[in-house]
Amino acid sequence: MTASIATAAGCFIAEVAGPAAGPLVILLHGFPQTRHSWRQQVPALGAAGYRAIAPDQRGYSPGVRPDPAADLSAYRIDRLVTDVLDLAEAVGRPAPARFHVVGHDWGGQVAWLVAARHPDRVASLSVLSRPHPGAFRRAFQQDADDQRHRSRHHRAFHDPTTVGLLLDNGAERLRRSLTDRGVPGPAVEEYLSVLGAPAALEAALAWYRAVGALASVEVGPISVPTLYLWGDADHSVGASAARWTADFATGPFRFEIVPGVGHFITDEAPDLVTAHLLEHLAAHP
Repeated sequence: MTASIATAAGCFIAEVAGPAAGPLVILLHGFPQTRHSWRQQVPALGAAGYRAIAPDQRGYSPGVRPDPAADLSAYRIDRLVTDVLDLAEAVGRPAPARFHVVGHDWGGQVAWLVAARHPDRVASLSVLSRPHPGAFRRAFQQDADDQRHRSRHHRAFHDPTTVGLLLDNGAERLRRSLTDRGVPGPAVEEYLSVLGAPAALEAALAWYRAVGALASVEVGPISVPTLYLWGDADHSVGASAARWTADFATGPFRFEIVPGVGHFITDEAPDLVTAHLLEHLAAHP
């Protein structure tokens, strides 16, 4: 079901399933997606007894959408990490309670930082597509697998004309960028139900603008049990960045390569994602 979760920062729209007292799993979407990217995983986790919550994150939820033109710092990554802790507290898991974190793409970037900075709060970590920031930085600096070209869109998102270009002519460019990479039409429409609004898309791009360069983000080693899923047809993350992620895990770590699947794993291989998540969560209660 869709719910509104009130936090100190405002109200997040979220998809929620499962018993209120079940182990908490917070699922963080990437760009240009929304809470809808977890359309299969949330009900499956709920049916398995977990309390699954997939929010539209800061800027995507209208109730937590500071004007980036007035205060870009409201979208700094520290604030995004705090939002995850605030959501856990809002649903009855204040410190020192632990919970599971799942993230894809930008949501994966946030998830890595939550686990690195607050390992005492994270029961397990699952990340899709997005490599550990240290592995990404190494690949970017060495330009392994043409990683700089793969990440060229990061720089483009700093251009103030980007929102207009993406939404022009019925969001033609944004639609094409998703459908060309295997995202089904109905899923594209769900994402555009949120990001089709210029204010939402400006706020989503503020994540990139506030961080500066993703390759500059410093994140320490990860000690919590971690599952990392990467599709070997990913257009934005090369094999080196994916494989080097293991170098930044000091706790239990599992790396699963998804053959023939690209960046948008929950859209292209939802059943596989669900199976891996259920297995990982059960192994690390």
